[in-house]
Amino acid sequence: MRRPLGEITRGTTNPNRLRRVDRWIAWRLAATLASVDSPLVVDLGYGATPITAVELADRLARFRPHVIGLEIDPVRVAAAQPAADPPRLEFRRGGFELAGLRPQVVRAFNVLRQYDESAVADAWRTVSERLAPGGWLVEGTCDELGRIATWALLAAGSTAPDSLTLAAKLSTLESPAVFAERLPKALIHHNVPGSPIHTVLATLTEHWERAAPMGVFGSRQRWLATLRAYADSGQAVLDGPSRWRLGELTIPWPSL
Repeated sequence: MRRPLGEITRGTTNPNRLRRVDRWIAWRLAATLASVDSPLVVDLGYGATPITAVELADRLARFRPHVIGLEIDPVRVAAAQPAADPPRLEFRRGGFELAGLRPQVVRAFNVLRQYDESAVADAWRTVSERLAPGGWLVEGTCDELGRIATWALLAAGSTAPDSLTLAAKLSTLESPAVFAERLPKALIHHNVPGSPIHTVLATLTEHWERAAPMGVFGSRQRWLATLRAYADSGQAVLDGPSRWRLGELTIPWPSL
């Protein structure tokens, strides 16, 4: 076997850390997952323990997926084997080349954050070229407990994302400005005045501050008021109140 593409990263993870993106995948990519029997789903770079892959298989259970956790580190692959439940859940060695697989969905979280920004475009291209036709790459990052998360969505064969999603546990959200710390690697160093992503976060923060009186009705109502004002101001959004209530906002990818 040829050496997998990529480098061993820290591998830290926690139970339920990726619940927000998993919930979103089950909604946004439902048509893709339901288009084939037993869709192939890859958890790329699952880390030092297999918990994120186990949870992904459970959360997508209604689609009867074949989930494969891929890791470059053979020690991690060996350690994950007791959690395997073939054919529902497997663990293999692999990297951005996807170990020769052609999945419908790849979820890669907290992986590229540990690379140089210069490596992102090649990683996106490598993965997207290996997806099944109509497949998707979901690439992003989150904090240690999964309370703040952001992710990009790329279509098969694409070199640039279609969208950016911001997601938070609303009861602990202090301000939309905190998303700046957990932006995907492709954006995090471009959050400077005048850039599209800076404008997005600054506009959200401005509307959040104006919506402070709604806080007496709870953080969800303040968030909803913030996003309504954001959309009403002419900013492009790709979802609506049913997703906003979950602490999400999906927008077109803010090009650099």
